[in-house]
Amino acid sequence: MERPSRFEHTRFLGDKRTQLVYDLDEWTDEAVIEEIVERGVGLCFGPDTLAEARNRGYTQAVPGKTRRHRKPRA
Repeated sequence: MERPSRFEHTRFLGDKRTQLVYDLDEWTDEAVIEEIVERGVGLCFGPDTLAEARNRGYTQAVPGKTRRHRKPRA
């Protein structure tokens, strides 16, 4: 999957609504990533690692896993 232009230098993209983090190198469903970018609820991490995403309370997304959408805090 090609990375969105806004997040072209990041590997892990978080969704503020669901607290799920997506690995852009391995994720295949482009519609989910496009929705995150269009709605402006994406978050990148520094350093760009899964460990940092987990440190902030995010869990790794897997195909078929869903969560309730909540209003982002920030």
